[in-house]
Amino acid sequence: MTRTPEEPASVPVELPLEKRLAAAVERYGEENVVERALSLLAGNYEGEDFLLFVGGEHAQGILDGAPVLYWPELWGARALLYVWDESAGPAIIETLSNPAWRVREMGARVAAARELPAASALAGLLSDQVPRVRAAAARALGALGTADDMASIRTLLKDPEIEVRRAAQQSLDALRARFPKP
Repeated sequence: MTRTPEEPASVPVELPLEKRLAAAVERYGEENVVERALSLLAGNYEGEDFLLFVGGEHAQGILDGAPVLYWPELWGARALLYVWDESAGPAIIETLSNPAWRVREMGARVAAARELPAASALAGLLSDQVPRVRAAAARALGALGTADDMASIRTLLKDPEIEVRRAAQQSLDALRARFPKP
């Protein structure tokens, strides 16, 4: 049966994200999925079916009328953990200054996973108001930073939030392993 714009094809919303995105790649192609994820990051609408692929069952709430907020942007960034093209790098680095904390947090995760040149922007997030963003930035700097970042990360060892302190310690351990003292 040929699909029309009025009849979206079935989306396997019950599957884990990685499998949903693999299904999206099978249906649309990797380049198209990356382009649409980037379009979501830019605040554009990419259709019901794509929202369901990247957002799963949670996207149905938005489609049923719940406030959109930052969720499509977050899902676009998160999709880039699984489907990637180098052209997405600048957009991910831009997420590190997004007004929505969840988007900044995911941007830090993607920057680390994709080894993007984002250490400077990530260092700025070490003082973010949101503990989860500070923790994500510390973890990302553990993967991307240099020994020069250790002093900034060390300040988070006294953060009031335990998860931030843990992330800082893990980051410092990773940097020490990558840059041992002579």
